[in-house]
Amino acid sequence: MAQDGAAEAAQGADDRFEVDVTIIGAGPAGLYGAYYAGFRGLRVVVMDSLPEPGGQVSALYPEKLIFDVAGFPAVKGQELIERCVEQAAPYDPVYLLNHRAQTLQPHEDGSFTVTTHRGAVVATKAVMITGGIGTFTPRPLPDGEHFEGRGLVYFVRELEVMRDLDVLIVGGGDSAVDWALNLEGIARSITLIHRRDRFRAHEDSVAKLHASSVQVLTHTEVAHIHGSDGIEAATVFDNRDDARRRLEVQAVVAALGFKSDLGPLRDWNIEIEGRHVHVDTRMETNIPGVFAAGDITDYPGKVRLIAVGFGEAATAVNNAAVHIDPTARVFPGHSSGG
Repeated sequence: MAQDGAAEAAQGADDRFEVDVTIIGAGPAGLYGAYYAGFRGLRVVVMDSLPEPGGQVSALYPEKLIFDVAGFPAVKGQELIERCVEQAAPYDPVYLLNHRAQTLQPHEDGSFTVTTHRGAVVATKAVMITGGIGTFTPRPLPDGEHFEGRGLVYFVRELEVMRDLDVLIVGGGDSAVDWALNLEGIARSITLIHRRDRFRAHEDSVAKLHASSVQVLTHTEVAHIHGSDGIEAATVFDNRDDARRRLEVQAVVAALGFKSDLGPLRDWNIEIEGRHVHVDTRMETNIPGVFAAGDITDYPGKVRLIAVGFGEAATAVNNAAVHIDPTARVFPGHSSGG
């Protein structure tokens, strides 16, 4: 179900829309793009393959605290999404949720037709890609397949489900470290294991981890998970000498990252390297009128932060406005009142 302020469009196969900008991806960058496009007087469709706005933030870590968004010393992922939806709401963007963008057809006048896998057709003057295409699947935990849904999870949507449990977290990235810190005081005990002694997480988070009550075991991996109806314990091993120990745990969080599939985007003749779309300083791809913003973009010096995605979305929308109307200004003036 769409969140308050995010009116979901009808889902029939005959859906047809005519807008100025189609935003593909309803994560933070896409939602901010919807606001900014509305601010510039542009009609918008926001399309996403997921059933609700928020992208990976809502799907994977709605209760995780985010610290690097300006104006918020700390904000839960879901609260950030709700604020973004609320910010865009006055401009009435149309949300096509549960719709994966399937085809992109350019026209001689510089406009496009975007068709979804469910048959919706959007005539649009510009496109902004912020994700929302294809799928992302968690990297599996060895020996964990049989415990999925029975104590093994890949992300924690609700912290309270870990209340008074002994939790094992596997991974060394931001998600693993953040879950460990967020669950402190909720879980009865927390052990984090990582196959190396260097973490990919932010240095400040790693410092807080080592100063916390979390038991941190480096050079350590899962050998076997034990249990019948649910998880009862895990045997872990030191990958330097194969020394083993048994941890009595009832829950395992396998924060090993995700594999993404850009799906139909690869057939759009857009310049892509790996999982990222190349853009110029206008946030425009190699196809005039097709822009991109957020983590999906790549350019020299790229920094993948939500805060950066906001700025990229504003840049993309302002340049899309000029693509739509060459007499428009890239910079429309400040949005402050007074």
